[in-house]
Amino acid sequence: MSDPSTDPVRVRFAPSPTGFLHIGGARTALFNWLFARKHGGVFILRIEDTDQKRYAPESEIDILDSLRWLGLDWQEGPDVGGPVGPYRQSERGDLYRQWAEWLVEHGHAYRCNCSPQRLAAVRDQQIQNRQKPGYDRHCRDLGLGADAGPCVVRFKMPLDGQTIVHDLIRGDIVFQNVELEDLVLLKSDGLPTYHLANVVDDHLMGITHIMRADEWIATAPLHRQLYRAFGWDMPAIAHLPVILSPSGKGKLSKRDQGFQEDGVQVLIQVREFREAGYLPEAVVNFLLNTGWAFGGDREVFSVDEAMRRFRLEDINPAPARLPYEKLEWLNGVYIRNLPAEELAHRLRPYLDAAGLATDMPLLLQVAPLIQERIKTLREAVEMVGFVFRGQITVEPAMLIQKKMDAPSTARALRAAHETLAALPDFSAATQEPAMRALAERLGLKAGQLFGAVRVAVTGQTVSPPLFETMEVLGRQISLQRILRAAALLETSEPQGSEV
Repeated sequence: MSDPSTDPVRVRFAPSPTGFLHIGGARTALFNWLFARKHGGVFILRIEDTDQKRYAPESEIDILDSLRWLGLDWQEGPDVGGPVGPYRQSERGDLYRQWAEWLVEHGHAYRCNCSPQRLAAVRDQQIQNRQKPGYDRHCRDLGLGADAGPCVVRFKMPLDGQTIVHDLIRGDIVFQNVELEDLVLLKSDGLPTYHLANVVDDHLMGITHIMRADEWIATAPLHRQLYRAFGWDMPAIAHLPVILSPSGKGKLSKRDQGFQEDGVQVLIQVREFREAGYLPEAVVNFLLNTGWAFGGDREVFSVDEAMRRFRLEDINPAPARLPYEKLEWLNGVYIRNLPAEELAHRLRPYLDAAGLATDMPLLLQVAPLIQERIKTLREAVEMVGFVFRGQITVEPAMLIQKKMDAPSTARALRAAHETLAALPDFSAATQEPAMRALAERLGLKAGQLFGAVRVAVTGQTVSPPLFETMEVLGRQISLQRILRAAALLETSEPQGSEV
């Protein structure tokens, strides 16, 4: 038999399309992809859709879109084909039935026609007797044939001895066979369970290394015994550490959606990270810091840098807490490192989604003004939305600065309008000294005058640098907004008004 560790690397990510891509699943895909890339191997996408009752087409679309967004491309899969397809388990049913029958014929499995009622009664009795619940092997030696009516196929686990599974992260994991159950391989409807399907597929697809969530450790001895029964080499296997919530209080469930924990927004699905305005590069870096470390206390690194250092043996088997408190900081680092033109293109979908009439030449001017100020792409909507709105809403009270009243603020705004209108050009470099001189003439602090003008022009108290902002807006729009804000104060309207 060949040694799978010496074969050309072939790994797979095999999600079940019963929900949107979970961040834990994304990390599993990332580690598989990175390992394949490091060793010049093949990364395969396989869709495990045998649970037809829970199958959701929109989930499969989301999984593929999310993987692509993260930059995890596959060389073989349902949409690109390959030499060992099909890559969707619902299209491989004949293979599973063939190999299940082979196991029965060779004495490694048996048919079981126990009814759900009988199984429930057995379980209740076991619980009452304080025994470990599980199938009692009633049909194991009955030799039921194909004519026995609706049956499942169960695997014959050894009744004594040990099953040892070598894990590349955890070392040898020892299971006592007497504690293991004869699990179902083929359901009565002819569809396989995960246990049969993944073993048959991994063998026929030439998988050399399996990286999967540690929730599958309990079933690893069944898979080991299945490989032994078939006479196939078992791929090298590594069970990745469970991902915990930020507090470490519990596991992040695949069926969870974003929630608050101790004041921290916890995102669960990859699509939630994308919608929140995180860069895929930052999310990948974030995931690589979960259960694996680059070394030297370094937290920011590229995929290529990680690839050169990545080893399965360096993954920490302990449960890994997602460091959400560092995610915004990390994302901000990546935003600041983007070329301004690239940042503008990445911002546009968020502005468009907010219903703003995004003008690309204008956005190219705006992007550098907020690059140092935003931590997520989505923050741009609130920070620079005023640039792309024909009209903005101004609250009169926001215009009035500390130690000023409505009349004095209105006079200051009209003076600012007059000063700015008279400038030979409307560049930020020309505006600022003229406005500072105006504040001195009016007996105001620069912050008082600038604060009133900022609200007048943007409708908000926080914005990109004021004079660069007005330069981007242009003289006409800036002056119109200042004049309307002054008039708003003079008419003493109690509510905000569009300017």
